[in-house]
Amino acid sequence: MTQSKMPAPVLDDVSHRRYNPLRGSWILVSPHRTKRPWQGQQEAASGSTLPKYDPSCYLCPGNKRATGGVNPQYENTFVFVNDYSAVKEEQAEYHPPDSDGSLSSFFLRAESVTGKCYVVTFAPSHNLTLADLAHQQIVSIINTWATVYAAHLSSISSLSQIVAAPTLPPVSPNIHSVHPKVQYRYMQIFENKGAAMGCSNPHPHGQIWTTTSLPEEPAVELEQLKSYYREHRGHHMLEDYARLESDQRERIVYQNSAFIAVCPWWATWPFETMVIARQHKRALTDFSSSENEQLAEVLSEVTRRYDNLFETQFPYSMGLHQAPLDGSEEETQCSHFHIHFYPPLLRSATVRKFLVGYEMMAEPQRDITPEQAAERLRGCGGVLYRMKMNAEQ
Repeated sequence: MTQSKMPAPVLDDVSHRRYNPLRGSWILVSPHRTKRPWQGQQEAASGSTLPKYDPSCYLCPGNKRATGGVNPQYENTFVFVNDYSAVKEEQAEYHPPDSDGSLSSFFLRAESVTGKCYVVTFAPSHNLTLADLAHQQIVSIINTWATVYAAHLSSISSLSQIVAAPTLPPVSPNIHSVHPKVQYRYMQIFENKGAAMGCSNPHPHGQIWTTTSLPEEPAVELEQLKSYYREHRGHHMLEDYARLESDQRERIVYQNSAFIAVCPWWATWPFETMVIARQHKRALTDFSSSENEQLAEVLSEVTRRYDNLFETQFPYSMGLHQAPLDGSEEETQCSHFHIHFYPPLLRSATVRKFLVGYEMMAEPQRDITPEQAAERLRGCGGVLYRMKMNAEQ
């Protein structure tokens, strides 16, 4: 690959489109609109008003859940099957009818999907988030993700050979019922933080959905990753992209020797970030204990900077993309571990971006450039603002 060039400075002032090679799509960027005067409200810093333990919370240790089960007195992470799963392990069978050339067989298509959904509590404390958690608590979360992922891997996947070796670290004993009855195709690990992102319970937790289908977003990305690998003589797209961002530096939020967090060139959301493994890593099970430590460091840095930016509990949807549980060798080898953070806030703790109008009917659009967003986030490191507030009280 030839040496990378910096984008032309004129792009800081003119409307233009940016290409997203991970999706094969485009986004409209309008940097000149950031010069509009902002006369909206400026909020004061918000502290946490939640208690450490909430007797009415169905995720706190020792409490009864909605369906009657009782949580153990867990001390780290706790995994259980979602009481209100989006997909079921067992359901009535549905077999699509054979295509007969009719309009209904073309337009009214459906396929059955089964799966298993889990809830992962991040910590026993009700009033903490990833930004508040200690380093080792985040490492525990990563280890839990890896263990649940490994338990669902296909026995014929090349990733299973790694899992067979005693490389996975010990995790909390509170991981129940994570062995599926059938082989699933994909596992989506994610977190919705904040009511703005539809989170129904403030207790720190994420979710894990496994399905017999390969969902739309990772499927689109995987096709792009495979095409890049074939067209660039065995190079991996995100490995090359991480190297480019490391060289140019202007979109970096935080980095260490194993991971880089950037506001990607093609970001849709104002302060969207992506955490990328610097080297080609297919999934969580490819990481060493040192790399898990470094991933925890990056997650802490990103989420803390989010909260510090507007001095609020910064909402986001975060999700891991990695190799399918049951995929072809090409799918597995072309996968590259990365994490998407999609936060909606735009100018303050209450002013958010909406994908409406042009963005729904034409293509995504943003005003603040990823370079400007990264610069602001870089400046938000240091102590979590809530810690400073508590120290001053």
